[in-house]
Amino acid sequence: MTTAPLSTNRVLRGVRYEIRGDLAQRALELRRKGYDITELNIGNPGVFGFRIPETMRQAMIENLTASEAYCHQKGVFPAREAVVMQQQFRGVEGVTAEDVFIGNGVSELIDITLRALLNTDEEVLIPSPDYPLWTASVSLNRARPVHYACRPENGFEPDLGEIESLITPRTRAIVVINPNNPTGAVYSRETLEGIARLAERHRLVVFCDEIYDQILYDGAEHVPMATLVHDTTCVTLSGLSKVYRACGYRVGWAVFSGARSTMGDFQHAVELLASLRLCANVPGQWAVQTALGGYQSISALTAPGGRLYETRQAIIDGVEESDYLDFQVPAGAMYGFIRFNQERLGGLDDKRFALELLEQKHILLAPGSSFNVPYTDHFRITNLPTAERMARVFGLMEELLESFEA
Repeated sequence: MTTAPLSTNRVLRGVRYEIRGDLAQRALELRRKGYDITELNIGNPGVFGFRIPETMRQAMIENLTASEAYCHQKGVFPAREAVVMQQQFRGVEGVTAEDVFIGNGVSELIDITLRALLNTDEEVLIPSPDYPLWTASVSLNRARPVHYACRPENGFEPDLGEIESLITPRTRAIVVINPNNPTGAVYSRETLEGIARLAERHRLVVFCDEIYDQILYDGAEHVPMATLVHDTTCVTLSGLSKVYRACGYRVGWAVFSGARSTMGDFQHAVELLASLRLCANVPGQWAVQTALGGYQSISALTAPGGRLYETRQAIIDGVEESDYLDFQVPAGAMYGFIRFNQERLGGLDDKRFALELLEQKHILLAPGSSFNVPYTDHFRITNLPTAERMARVFGLMEELLESFEA
């Protein structure tokens, strides 16, 4: 007797997360065979030897006995209050601890906030390229992602007129990822103010993914979106994973700000969903107050001589020295979004290039099309390895590219 395979949720047919997809699975198979794989597909600092500040670890250890019970569904008060103080320091007005939700990373909060807002077939404006969790989460909540283009020739900043042309009566929200993943673009104040005014005119919720807010290079300025949005609801998302190198702690936060009259039911819905999952991981929350106060160690890593800065420079040098590559130099985050010359390479597409690079050179990266773009001539790498290792990566990459030349 044969048994038919179980059917799965149809909404999953439109969901992709190739950063941890087939290529990553193939890399695991090669690693099990004894190959050393250089993993450039994901921003995971601990894999490359980055450590969290010792004071954060100590704060968590000292509060372990206070972490054995559930906490409030919004999170422990000292963590939420620390987020409020950071927001106030940055010029965001009117935020209290009641407006802060702590989650199991920003990923969980993206899902919760979208689920609280969206009805079937409503629309959310999302940048292209995007961090693919945003597109996936909108789809999983049975709404429709609508992508606004952030083109390479425009420094990966969006066109405001084009964004407005995509708004329909079904549009509920716009997502802004700044500094941007995967491109490393840091949006200008003019662009951000334009998006804020557009959102206010159309009563859109503004979701601001600012997880890389302090990872900036060469004097780039990050303007917190919440300082610009006043007459509609703004939800700022950030956490410990990137700036504080604490990915495994799974601690993120969502902060509600803006027009108080617009957010009541939405905020209550988020709290209901937060209550259903009881609470976020408690031990890691005790590191938030220590992390956000005092010395910010990320500044030394992103300044000249710092590891992130120097590896970014190795990427810049590798692209400049290549006969096949170019890109917009990233002003923030921890990635390079690099284009290869398809004309010289016989129409090579990003997925084939990524697979051949993995099989032949044992380097794992993310194809550009993973980030919901219509073109197939980009790839994303992270600048987490050492500069020396990155230079070797580009040498191996150039060897492979030469083999594809038409």
